[in-house]
Amino acid sequence: MTFEEIYRQDWGQVVATLIRVTGDWELAEECAQEAFAAALERWPKDGVPDRPGAWLTTTARNRAIDWLRREAVGTQKLQEVAAMTHDSEPPYDVPDDRLRLMFTCCHPALAMEARVALTLRTLAGLSTTEIARAFLVPETTMSKRLTRAKQKIQHAGIPYRVPPAHLLPERTPAVLAVLYLLFNEGYSDVVRSNLSGEAIRLARLLVQLMPDEPEAAGLLALMLLHDARRDTRLAPDGALVTLDEQDRTQWDNTRITEGVDLLDSALRRREPGPYQVQAAIAACHATARTAADTDWPQIAALYAQLPQTPVVALNRAVAIGMADGPAVGLRLVDELAAGALSGYRLLPATRADLLRRLGRYAEAAVAYRQAIELVATDAERRYLTKRLAEVSD
Repeated sequence: MTFEEIYRQDWGQVVATLIRVTGDWELAEECAQEAFAAALERWPKDGVPDRPGAWLTTTARNRAIDWLRREAVGTQKLQEVAAMTHDSEPPYDVPDDRLRLMFTCCHPALAMEARVALTLRTLAGLSTTEIARAFLVPETTMSKRLTRAKQKIQHAGIPYRVPPAHLLPERTPAVLAVLYLLFNEGYSDVVRSNLSGEAIRLARLLVQLMPDEPEAAGLLALMLLHDARRDTRLAPDGALVTLDEQDRTQWDNTRITEGVDLLDSALRRREPGPYQVQAAIAACHATARTAADTDWPQIAALYAQLPQTPVVALNRAVAIGMADGPAVGLRLVDELAAGALSGYRLLPATRADLLRRLGRYAEAAVAYRQAIELVATDAERRYLTKRLAEVSD
């Protein structure tokens, strides 16, 4: 295992354990940084320990003890920190610490941007610079966001704990929402693709820590099924490649199999939720041998099971249009155009595609131009520009 892999695997656990014992977020992160710096210096000479996580936790604990002694902290706190690890059975791998930290970072009292930033910093170990770069903001701005979030946790008395059983149903969606947002931030932008990898890693951790939560498994399945298609989503020139035109022989079948198995296991609990439904939709696409084999009636039925937000309604209209014909789909999309989706970039792109399929090329060209004005990424712009050229000949 490389040092980078050890860092990604153990950073969150070391920080989580130190926060639990010291109650000091900044101290925990600083001592963890010092422990990893010491490892980077010593391991190349001494070799990687058999249990690197235990080594790192012990080293971080010793740094914390030194700091507490310098600050003349009470004897009880020193004893608590000193007892944090034992040579015979180091508790660095106790999963509850990471679960506590995940629920603390994703507490609903924090703004969504703060939840994502804290999760990346504290559980994934990304630096403030990396997080700022990922979200296209100055490092000073991201540093202030992180500081404010930590201060709010302290001043508002947000508990560092896994919520009691009666609160889990209302708190778990906040954690899942952060992980899915994190995944989508990386999935939609090749420059930030590392964020998707971190989201999948953290989702795996959540499934490990909450094996009886079917929506956690559903979310991980959804991520894996989408990520299986990552390498086929862009053409060599950087243009977006739509699902029906992707080379399915290049999809990652290992991830597809894992995603389907996770979904099947979650569905057997008979507690369906939105992430399981979305994963089922993704599975319909991922398991179709060709685009023509896609079970569009089933996909439309699955969309009907989701909360009918405007975006879900648009996706359902597309599925119905694929199942019953573009004329039906266009009628449904036009009904949505006057509502909350006005100005949504995918609305004119969807209309353009349906009009193109109907052979109404002049109208399609107008819609493609509207979509290009609202486009979010260069990959989408390249794709839409190609489509515009096709209907403008």
